[in-house]
Amino acid sequence: MTATRKQHSPAFKARVAMEAIRGEKTMSQLGSQFKVHPIQIGKWKKSAVEQLHELFVDGRTRKGEAAESGKDALYEEIGRLKVELDWLKKQVGMLD
Repeated sequence: MTATRKQHSPAFKARVAMEAIRGEKTMSQLGSQFKVHPIQIGKWKKSAVEQLHELFVDGRTRKGEAAESGKDALYEEIGRLKVELDWLKKQVGMLD
């Protein structure tokens, strides 16, 4: 007999993690209340605390960094295509 794993929604995980962050109850009490193992609650709490700073990142700077990496990739491709074009021009010149 195999047991199926429970799939918890992100909203449920967030609610449990917030309760754990508040610290009003122990992990064991939260585990009994939400029917989740205390170690799992600890993992959700740790993940929430680690990712909390990303909520307050200025969206303008995040987009700017992504655009810069996109520009670099485009310039790299332009350079590669230019080299290919020059090589092809030389090859056509040799055939004449």
